[in-house]
Amino acid sequence: MADGLAVAAGHRAGVLADAWGGSLVRDVALVTGAAAVVGVAAQVSVTVPGSPVPVTGQTFAVLLAGTALGPARGAASMLLYVVAGALGVPWFADGSHGWPAATTGYLLGFVLAAAVAGRLASTGADRRPLRMFGTMVAGNVLIYAVGVPWLAIATGVDVTTALLLGLVPFLLGDLLKALLAAGLLPGSWRLVRRLSDGARRRG
Repeated sequence: MADGLAVAAGHRAGVLADAWGGSLVRDVALVTGAAAVVGVAAQVSVTVPGSPVPVTGQTFAVLLAGTALGPARGAASMLLYVVAGALGVPWFADGSHGWPAATTGYLLGFVLAAAVAGRLASTGADRRPLRMFGTMVAGNVLIYAVGVPWLAIATGVDVTTALLLGLVPFLLGDLLKALLAAGLLPGSWRLVRRLSDGARRRG
């Protein structure tokens, strides 16, 4: 593994997952694994009084999947998550599945956000704390850009009410998640570089 890491890092892997080289089997495993991680994160759920949208760990996992896997694999993992959940896998929030009327927009936003976060990461945005923070903010904006209008239509409320129910309660948590990711991803790249340097010295 160290040799593969050294070679990949030496060619400046586009995203974190590419630091270990690549194969079709590995990509399938990464996509499936990322979908499963989001499913687990969705079970960390706190009900917001008066809102059909719970606070979960999903958005954090979605955007980390996008940045770590890149645009194609990130979007594919979220598409798998959404389709499998719609077909009956109980890994939406609180073990739900199907097409939850009020929150389907957020689920669809996951696919777009993962793709965009992955694209930004492929340009190196996940290697600097400030750029990684911006990537998380951009991803969250995209999720809400799809999720809040869908919530308004699905529940019959006006846009202001939809914002109060489906955006405002989550802003502080999203800020904390963005700050955490701003340290986590650049830190992971520093670890990759140290491992790569160690492998080259041993070689």
